[in-house]
Amino acid sequence: MKLSVIVPTLNESATIKKTLDALSRLVNVDEIIVVDGGSSDETVSIIENYKFNKTFKLVKNEHANRAKQMHEGTKHASGDVFWFVHADTLPVQGCGRRIKKFMSLKNTSGGNFELVFDGESKWAKFLTKFYRKVRSFGLVYGDSAIFAKREVYEKIGGFRDLPHFEDIDLYRRLSRKGDFVTINIAIRTSSRHFENEAFFRTFTKWSILQGLYRIGIPSRVLEKIIGKK
Repeated sequence: MKLSVIVPTLNESATIKKTLDALSRLVNVDEIIVVDGGSSDETVSIIENYKFNKTFKLVKNEHANRAKQMHEGTKHASGDVFWFVHADTLPVQGCGRRIKKFMSLKNTSGGNFELVFDGESKWAKFLTKFYRKVRSFGLVYGDSAIFAKREVYEKIGGFRDLPHFEDIDLYRRLSRKGDFVTINIAIRTSSRHFENEAFFRTFTKWSILQGLYRIGIPSRVLEKIIGKK
């Protein structure tokens, strides 16, 4: 079984090297594909100069839309399993092995991981606890590194071109096709978008978006109401 990691990037110069370092250490990762959405910082240069120890492809996609980027990445992947890892998320040793273990089961369609937000701030600790609670309501986000069987992903049409909540949308469709598992290994993601005085503004915006989406407001309508992701 071959595992392809797909990483969407857009101006991630502050975090992308750490993510590539973490992925490079994973012995069960067979291929890394980075899809850049038109970065204007040093992201592409960092990637192009990185010393990869695995099969690697850099795809330049000028659409700065995470859903499009990740779906485009699958078209360049050769793996039996797609693993979508955000550019500010750090997987740990054992992740790849556990993915392959669960993906070998016939009824498993996909899964994700436990999630910890980095830093010692009260906001990071709050988000870590909060995420555990929302997951119990069936809300799964891309920060938790979603993975899927290639055959199931392609059967359901993959990521839809949505400006918001493409991750929840994919999770729901994967869940209808088989068992969606949460692996009890904690990966770490950045809390930078929620830090300091920006926390309340960002968290409030996210909560409004989430509430509107849950009552059935389409993602494209949300984009017009609140603005692009």
